[in-house]
Amino acid sequence: MSAAKTVALIERYYAAFNAGDSEAMLACVSEDIAHDVNQGSRRIGKAAFRDFSKLMERCYAEQLENIVIMASPDGDRAAAEFEVLGTYIETDSGLPPAHGQTYRLPAGTFFEVKDGLISRVTTYYNLADWLRQVAGPTPEQTS
Repeated sequence: MSAAKTVALIERYYAAFNAGDSEAMLACVSEDIAHDVNQGSRRIGKAAFRDFSKLMERCYAEQLENIVIMASPDGDRAAAEFEVLGTYIETDSGLPPAHGQTYRLPAGTFFEVKDGLISRVTTYYNLADWLRQVAGPTPEQTS
């Protein structure tokens, strides 16, 4: 796969993310997708990726901006850098309580591509920065 085709694939993946269309995202990934989440364990397979997407949709409302995508000449690997603009809408297990806090984070993702589909997604962001941004006062403290 060429670099241009890989970039187009990643663009489709992120367009689906920004549209909140997890099924269109899933159409971009392989059945045996390896998904590495910042500070988390690796998930393998489309079913695990779908479950993660549902969790994300339930707990976070996010949009990605200023996306820059780079691909190796053979298109087998790619990377993207972007800003995450989000709202924490429902408490995620093991994280601070959600009450509509907003956040903005720089982030990056590394990809592997095989047979025209994304076979690995590894995302990194500064978790300490996110925690600082969502740890602001609760609605009761501001009343």
